[in-house]
Amino acid sequence: MKKFLALLAFSSFLFVSCLSDDAQPPVFNVPTPTPITYTSGEADFSKYVSVGNSLTAGFSDGALFIDGQAASFPNMMASSFAQVGGGEFTIPLMADNLGGATLGGQPILGNRLFLSFASGSPLPEAVSGTGTTEISTVLTGPFNNMGVPGAKSFHLLAPGYGNVAGVALGAANPYYARFASDPNATVLGDAAAQAPTFFSLWIGNNDILSFATSGGAGVDQKLNPDPSTYGGNDITSPLAFGPTYNGILQALTAGGAKGVVANIPDVTSIPYFTTVPHNPIPLDAATAGAVNAAYAAYNGGLAQLQMAGAISADELARRTISFSEGATNAAVIIDEDLTDLTSFNPALINMRQATAEDLMVLPGLSFIGTLADPNNPSSVNGVGVPLGDQWVLTPEEQAMVAEAAAAFNQTIADAATTFDLAFVDANAFLQELNASGIQLDDGTTVTATYGTGGGFSLDGVHPSPRGYALLANKFMEEIENKYGATLPEVAPEAFTGVYIE
Repeated sequence: MKKFLALLAFSSFLFVSCLSDDAQPPVFNVPTPTPITYTSGEADFSKYVSVGNSLTAGFSDGALFIDGQAASFPNMMASSFAQVGGGEFTIPLMADNLGGATLGGQPILGNRLFLSFASGSPLPEAVSGTGTTEISTVLTGPFNNMGVPGAKSFHLLAPGYGNVAGVALGAANPYYARFASDPNATVLGDAAAQAPTFFSLWIGNNDILSFATSGGAGVDQKLNPDPSTYGGNDITSPLAFGPTYNGILQALTAGGAKGVVANIPDVTSIPYFTTVPHNPIPLDAATAGAVNAAYAAYNGGLAQLQMAGAISADELARRTISFSEGATNAAVIIDEDLTDLTSFNPALINMRQATAEDLMVLPGLSFIGTLADPNNPSSVNGVGVPLGDQWVLTPEEQAMVAEAAAAFNQTIADAATTFDLAFVDANAFLQELNASGIQLDDGTTVTATYGTGGGFSLDGVHPSPRGYALLANKFMEEIENKYGATLPEVAPEAFTGVYIE
């Protein structure tokens, strides 16, 4: 294209130079681009309120901080809404860009991560310093961004979820405690009290995420509709999620507000679960031989019980532990779904080596290969000492997550139809980000690759500012489709993919 334009310019110069003095060069009619007329369509953005969890708040790199809040997808959308009649969009800003926070002067929240090259290799590291955000210093609202990091669906309806007195007891949320209108207020109540003309709702991720990120350490509460009996890492029952979700929408639409809702991405496809391989252990021949010798009694005991009919041949093969010379030995893990053989022999615990079907959690990046006992060189985590349940999400646990997510997403899709709302398929968006990436206007491609892809922040769970920009555009695309609006797009190139300091 550049060569063609250069040749065209040179030819035109020759043509003009050959004209007589009184001749005039031909006039080419270049069409003037038609200016885009932005419009709100059938929507009214004069009072936009966003409701959700950390994804709505702008949480990234393991913390909530001012720059991250400014780069939240609702704030980006509000900037576009402002050009078609949208009003002010207020945010309960943290006190600084560190992200840490204190309660009564004692630190309770950690600082954000950045990509450090101090060790020679790029690694995530927490910024230094003490955050100046004091949780007990309650802000005066109301606030348009009602995203509360850590909130599950039923938390939005829970009185006292923002009570400062309950934070230290684990009965209240420190982020919401900073801006709740009253100690007994609810997130939904504070949102609905603002009488929004338009809202966004993205909730439900945490109802399965904490189970997944804890390596399945919680309980699948599939048939239990009472959230008051749940543990912190449990999967919310669809029997609880359905009525809760529809109740939230009833409150938000009660005044005639229009809005947009989003479903739940496949949490097991985020970098938190796709970065650490199942076989990251390098061993030389001598070490591999020594480790195999140490596991000989375990393998022998399994073989005897298989012959006795206590386990199948398939389970014997699955549980037999073997290391070899090389850099791709699989880690030894605890798997609670294996047959319990400890009644035969207490040493035959539920352990096996990981396979490609297991998902190792991101913190394992700095844990696997360390010593459980500094004075015992054979106590290598993942080799001599099996990784506990919290370090891996097994296929059985993944199936629980997938089943709950499918039920939640069906509820969300049905509710979008029932309440006549715009619907964002965030699950499909993440699949696209994983499979092929998303190309930007400058030719670069944003992917879900940890640290370098640009789509996710360094916590491996939350988008980067650039990822949030892509999401903002996706939300606005569906708003345009549903309500006939024409909105200015966000430029993802203007936002960072990773913080480097």
